Amino acid sequence: MPLQRIVRVCLEHPTSVVCVAGVETLVDIYGSVPEGTEMFEVYGTPGVDIYISPNMERGRERADTRRWHFDSSLEIIVVMNSPSNDLNDSYVQISYHSSREPLPLAYAVLYLTCVDISLDCDLNCEGRQDGNFVDKRQWVWGPSGYGAILLVNCDRDDPSCGIQDNDDQHVHSLQDLEDMSVMVLRTQGPAALFDDHKLVLHTSSYDAERARVFHVCGPEDTCEAYRHVLGQDKVSYEVPRFHGDEERFFVEGLSFPDAGFTGLISFHVTLLDDSNEAFSASPIFTDTVVFRVAPWIMTPSTLLPLEVYVCRVRNNTCFVDAVAELARKAGCKLTICPQDENRNDRWIQDEMELGYIQAPHKTLPVVFDSPRNGELQDFPYKRILGPDFGYVTREPRDRSVSGLDSFGNLEVSPPVVANGKEYPLGRILIGGNLPGSSGRRVTQVVRDFLHAQKVQPPVELFVDWLAVGHVDEFLSFVPAPDGKGFRMLLASPGACFKLFQEKRKCGHGRALLFQGVVDNEQVKTISINQVLSNEGLISYNKFVQSCIDWNREVLKRELGLAECDIIDVPQLFKTERKKAVAFFPDLVNMLVLGKYLGIPKPFGPIINGRCCLEEKVRSLLEPLGLHCTFIDDFTPYHMLHGEVHCGTNVRRKPFSFKWWNMVP
Repeated sequence: MPLQRIVRVCLEHPTSVVCVAGVETLVDIYGSVPEGTEMFEVYGTPGVDIYISPNMERGRERADTRRWHFDSSLEIIVVMNSPSNDLNDSYVQISYHSSREPLPLAYAVLYLTCVDISLDCDLNCEGRQDGNFVDKRQWVWGPSGYGAILLVNCDRDDPSCGIQDNDDQHVHSLQDLEDMSVMVLRTQGPAALFDDHKLVLHTSSYDAERARVFHVCGPEDTCEAYRHVLGQDKVSYEVPRFHGDEERFFVEGLSFPDAGFTGLISFHVTLLDDSNEAFSASPIFTDTVVFRVAPWIMTPSTLLPLEVYVCRVRNNTCFVDAVAELARKAGCKLTICPQDENRNDRWIQDEMELGYIQAPHKTLPVVFDSPRNGELQDFPYKRILGPDFGYVTREPRDRSVSGLDSFGNLEVSPPVVANGKEYPLGRILIGGNLPGSSGRRVTQVVRDFLHAQKVQPPVELFVDWLAVGHVDEFLSFVPAPDGKGFRMLLASPGACFKLFQEKRKCGHGRALLFQGVVDNEQVKTISINQVLSNEGLISYNKFVQSCIDWNREVLKRELGLAECDIIDVPQLFKTERKKAVAFFPDLVNMLVLGKYLGIPKPFGPIINGRCCLEEKVRSLLEPLGLHCTFIDDFTPYHMLHGEVHCGTNVRRKPFSFKWWNMVP
């Protein structure tokens, strides 16, 4: 229990002091002592607890048990636990004694007025420790932890307003309040005390840039009642007593955790003694609460899908129809971005990543807009941002971005345990170059943002060998009924050559790839025999396999995977300008909607009336209870170095696990 302050008593006249319920006051009786004092006694009115602390080793004793030898090392501690009804309605009396005098040498009286002041918020997040017994000045992770949570108010609840809710200092919609956290200032004590005392709510200038506070100053059913009192240029606010014993505040986050910002924000209320006009107000007591800004959380492909996004462009009608049918089977909402909005930019996976933020009172989907800024650059802000759908973006100041800054290069694993560490929300996967090399990397501002969220620590993979340079070109995750609850799929040239060798051995060497590709004169068929005799193709795919194997070992180590958790999916690559692109449609670049998979149609060799690549993929995935649908994306996507996953995006159900219960 912290000491409130030191109060000195005086023999000449009584001293009055304001104390705060439950907070200790240290009483100094040594500044004015009658000559000859050898002992003293201390008594208080009912409701006043008085303790003597001889020294740190012996602890404390109740003061009213005996007469005490006068010793300047003794500390007198006064505590009141209930607020006063009137000013100075309690007191402490100290009597000074000498062994040579039968009566006290003198008396000193300390009059007490107790006020109960508390700045409160929701500390007891779901499944965590009781907020009544925690230190509000701390924020502690884990199921035994505690601390209040703040959402970045990054949606737009009033569609007629052209900005995000936290872009100005007004409440435009009562629905907006649902995205904020409530903070309550409670005071109990004599009303007359506040004639010459005041309460000030305050924060640091650093925190004021990252959160905003509104005070309820009228009927709560009108937007005008919510007055902006803290945030940005406002760092302190003298609290008027509109509602007597309880004043309500609504707090909104302005900034996500990022480089230089841990996500912690503190607010304080201080009781000031303003009774002496000749001096500035002096502080009596401060109460503090700490919020943590909720992190932005990604959702892996193994979570249930809620909504599928796809772009309609001039040559992908059949593709859109196939995606729509898959979404119908999976029970998902379908949103189609029309051509007049996408301006023929079909790469909706690259433009954005759909995640969420969460507090005990609210879960909010939030779109992370990539810095790629193609023709789709306005879609996340203009079409997705809205009521209960937030928006965030990060762009480098010099606007220098590479293909790695598209969000096909941003994925997240399912929950894993690696090296004894639990990752209940999985780990973010981004692509970059080899350690120590000078190749392409994700721009620093995006990497800083992802690392600062803390709950899905990123793993950087090697993708600079790929022409496009995205992690979704060689890996994906699908749900599974056993093991860890998922399988990781890796593109595998080795598995493809093995399959083709088996087919040639069985007499199918003349079977052709790319038969049936519609309306594409650029594509020529090639037989299994021709593939297996192409030394340049074989040599290049050995290099590709070595790059994937590098990533395989990183993923096994950082995600805690065993070989039984990995499925090798047949895939070949070819070189363009010394970088790799898919030789045939990239099978791992798939759309995962629960048990329904939308897989790029590979146009592999037809054997006994069936594509042997499709048959191999079915044999690998259907035993897991998955349904494989092969979608023709050859002309509108594959020929442009993308596939099904690149051309779609999915909003998914949030994790059931609450992020505040983990320990980063």
